[in-house]
Amino acid sequence: MSETALEPHVLHDRLAALGAIDDDAIDLGRGALWLGALDRPQVALARYEDHLDALGAALASSSNDLVGKTDALQNLLQTHGYRGDAQTYDDDQNANLIRVIDRRMGLPVSLAILLIHAAESAGWSVTGLSFPYHFLVRLDHRNERVVLDPFNGGSVVTPLQMRELLKSFDNDADLQPAHYKPVSKRAVLLRLQNNMKSRAVQQQRFDRAAELIERMLLFAPGEAGLWRELGVLQVACGRVKDAVVSAERYQGMADGEDQRNDAAMLVRKIKSRLN
Repeated sequence: MSETALEPHVLHDRLAALGAIDDDAIDLGRGALWLGALDRPQVALARYEDHLDALGAALASSSNDLVGKTDALQNLLQTHGYRGDAQTYDDDQNANLIRVIDRRMGLPVSLAILLIHAAESAGWSVTGLSFPYHFLVRLDHRNERVVLDPFNGGSVVTPLQMRELLKSFDNDADLQPAHYKPVSKRAVLLRLQNNMKSRAVQQQRFDRAAELIERMLLFAPGEAGLWRELGVLQVACGRVKDAVVSAERYQGMADGEDQRNDAAMLVRKIKSRLN
């Protein structure tokens, strides 16, 4: 592997290639590293890729049952010193897999990427779940399954604990069958980037937020909502001509009458700023 840092155009090309392949073929760990490298342009990725490979190799000799696999994933986090960053949770370093590996701590979703990547390398079935607020993963073995919390050492999460966790964020919410639904690898990468994008918007750093969405669209070009959001952010940045292009992409992908009407209105509104 190369010991030199990858140029931004190479990283963009690799991420765009992810947008053109089937979701199952995406290398989740390396995709996250490429995204992280865009904010760490001087960092060579070889040792980080080696670390990802080592995580997968560490699972190879584990017991081949649900309990054994659960223990192995928990031990993997413990052995390598990974933990959730509860003290500086909103630090963007927690969403950059390079810095997560350096610091051995991160967000639920960034730590989940390490587990999912390692499990897939070992031939196991671990997927992210569409649980809101706090990213969880599900380990499947034959007809058994268990939900794990990467942020808290891979601890097992019962349905009751999932419900309590959900209510800690939104007291009116309740656990739904949809919260157990597995999400795609693209969705995991989107959620990783969305953490930084949301904070950039809150801080009114609209240029940064637009940049992050442009990265997201490299590997998820079919996400119509992202094109809409990009157009709105580009207007806020004064990039009105670019915003028209983004809004028209959204319009071309609009599905259903409500979305088509929304897209047409957005295009008209942005174009009015050109006059």
